[in-house]
Amino acid sequence: MIPAVSALSSGLASALASGSAPAPSAGDEKVAPARRRGRAASANASGRYEPLARVDLDDGWGSLEQLPPFVTHVAHEKPKKIITRNDSPDIAFDRSINPYRGCEHGCVYCFARPTHAYLGLSPGLDFESRLFVKDNAAEVLRREFSSPNYQPKTIAIGTNTDPYQPIEREHGVMRSILEVLAEANHPVAIVTKSALVLRDLDILGSMAAKGLAKVALSVTTLDRQLARAMEPRASTPQRRLEAIEKLNAAGVPAAVMVAPVIPGVNDHEIETILTRAHALGASEAFYILLRLPLETQDIFFNWLLENFPDKYRKVMALLRSTREGKIYDASWGKRMTGTGPYAWMIGRRFELACEKIGFGKQKTKLRTDLFARPAGGGVQLSLF
Repeated sequence: MIPAVSALSSGLASALASGSAPAPSAGDEKVAPARRRGRAASANASGRYEPLARVDLDDGWGSLEQLPPFVTHVAHEKPKKIITRNDSPDIAFDRSINPYRGCEHGCVYCFARPTHAYLGLSPGLDFESRLFVKDNAAEVLRREFSSPNYQPKTIAIGTNTDPYQPIEREHGVMRSILEVLAEANHPVAIVTKSALVLRDLDILGSMAAKGLAKVALSVTTLDRQLARAMEPRASTPQRRLEAIEKLNAAGVPAAVMVAPVIPGVNDHEIETILTRAHALGASEAFYILLRLPLETQDIFFNWLLENFPDKYRKVMALLRSTREGKIYDASWGKRMTGTGPYAWMIGRRFELACEKIGFGKQKTKLRTDLFARPAGGGVQLSLF
């Protein structure tokens, strides 16, 4: 095993000396900017389950300069089940679908990054560049719907990785899933950062007319430069707002998610984002406070130091104030909104802005009574 030697920037060294930052993990040395162009993470540390920490070290012969840039690699998997269940008391759905593993949008704050460690990969650059496609998702979904024990409830899509990330253009897994949902008259709620959702307006429009579909666009910032740094391969903020407008025009209930709210980085934009989204037809609004589980912490800290070194101490102090002095608290009821005066202020600002702008408190409810179980679907049929 190669011992991990942390090459700290002067900003991180200063932050460490002041006690405002945690020590970086072994193996989180930065990858050269030329190799990670268009990516948000700056390192590719080994996953937490790996027995060895592998680190790229220059041997004095310029060997690191010869390493190729990170490009998107796509692998294929065929799951036996596609609907994921959960019993978390602080979220509004009990089932979801993830057409892909990993996400090319590369949002630096993504709480789903640590899941790549289960695959023996890094939550850093691997999460953005080594992706997995569930090719048979539609077939498996039809089979699960065909089960006589299946009871319909709204399926959430986009809660872990984005179903409309760039590789969806080529693989079309999300569209095939929508076709099965439409066929079975099954309700679906979608969250995305991509204007690619408009490609499926033909399906979503007809489903929405029956009360079976709604879509939420996540708008983190209206600053295009900041969005490019935080979410390098997601649609621009303007295109997401335009998607809200076009969904609304097509009769698809559209919501805006101000997520995540990052204290000291984008929290000053809450009211502006809500105002713009409402003017374009958004009927509902939600927010989530920044969540940094496991490896996401080091990835976000490195990004913050690289892009906003002058804000590092302020952001860290505000973030800790919303988690009772910790970086993250995964407790149900706290993980989405945080605690403490600053978290309370964010929540009250959001509520007051929604009330002033005119967002209704009534949430769009989707129907389940139209569900029609698909015939066959791989399930053994009765002889009588």
